[in-house]
Amino acid sequence: MRAALRNAISLLVVAAALAACDPFGLPSTRALENGATSMLTSSTSFEVKGSYRASDVAWTIDLQLTRHADAADDLHLLVSDSQDQVEAIIVGAAAYYRGQQFLSRHLTDPQSQGLVKAAGNAWWKGIAVALPTLPDLTGGAAFKSAFLGPAVDKRTDHQSVGGADAVELSGRRADVYIASAAPYNLLRVHLKSGVVVDGISDADLVFSNVNADFGINAPTSVIDFSNVSTLPPIYTVESVDTSSCSATCLVSATVRNLGGATGARAPSTVTFTMIDPISKQALGSCTATVQPDVGYNNLAKVFCTIGNAATNAAVVTATADNPGRG
Repeated sequence: MRAALRNAISLLVVAAALAACDPFGLPSTRALENGATSMLTSSTSFEVKGSYRASDVAWTIDLQLTRHADAADDLHLLVSDSQDQVEAIIVGAAAYYRGQQFLSRHLTDPQSQGLVKAAGNAWWKGIAVALPTLPDLTGGAAFKSAFLGPAVDKRTDHQSVGGADAVELSGRRADVYIASAAPYNLLRVHLKSGVVVDGISDADLVFSNVNADFGINAPTSVIDFSNVSTLPPIYTVESVDTSSCSATCLVSATVRNLGGATGARAPSTVTFTMIDPISKQALGSCTATVQPDVGYNNLAKVFCTIGNAATNAAVVTATADNPGRG
């Protein structure tokens, strides 16, 4: 009787072992799926790098995510296409961006281009940028529902992702690669052709740096486009005075500051040019520096002397140059 009981217990132990692993020592599909889901749900951080398409444009992405038990995730993203890139830091409800060329492409009117130049490569807020944050690809419950369980119809063992042995779980929406060694971290997701998730398609994403300390913090010295006084000086010419332009041509201009009073890498300047009205050729020029800077919406006056004597009916124009942030 005791021998029969021992045999029954042994059979139960073997059955339990087979439920967790296959006869060749490989992890069960359930263990793999639970490990991948746990990584996305319980890890303090991880990184996602790869490529995707959005709005028929090919992009690359490097996303670092840090989770907090009692607050929203912190994100650091670097997204680029063939022409430029934009960087973003999202801390709580606040989003900060950086990328002068990207901003220039999306703000096309002349006044906005002045803001773009003034901003330089500084961090900004107040103008939102639509960037993918991949909640369905980085959230455990959403990921499991979309790509695991009933969504899997094929398993292939001994695949390689970055030199690590992995198991490929394939379905109608994606090929999912999970490390074959505990704790069975998610390694790679390759969306099938035509599948759109989180607004992106043709994605091939690699997951790494689980529980790393990315040090994601709000940047300092941020420009707020909703408060232009935080911008460096942006002078525009209001009027030009040539009443003292005779044998020697003393000219002046009144300029208005549409930005703030600090933060530029160099002082703003105003260049005066004397133009012959018939030939349209430049007869002479001079440049004045705006110093000291004035505050937002305030006026300043600058003077300089064009070496040439005034030609009859000559036209004098003035153009402001604002170096902006470095």
